[in-house]
Amino acid sequence: MEDQSNTLVTVLTASLIHEIHIAKTLLSSYNINSFIFDENIATTMGTAFVEGYKLKVSTLDFEKAQEILNKNLSLEN
Repeated sequence: MEDQSNTLVTVLTASLIHEIHIAKTLLSSYNINSFIFDENIATTMGTAFVEGYKLKVSTLDFEKAQEILNKNLSLEN
């Protein structure tokens, strides 16, 4: 069976990059590492192709991260 501990999953998708950066900073304050995906895609392809910026965390941190974001930012995935 494959170890899922290093798998990244999307905890937040937002159309505005500043929302992702706020969430990343918040998670960091709880010692949760997160990674921004598609941050530079608007520069490469233009904003018409951006379906949203994604913030990803380890599957081990997903539930805690989702709880923190929902409680503190009133955001849903």
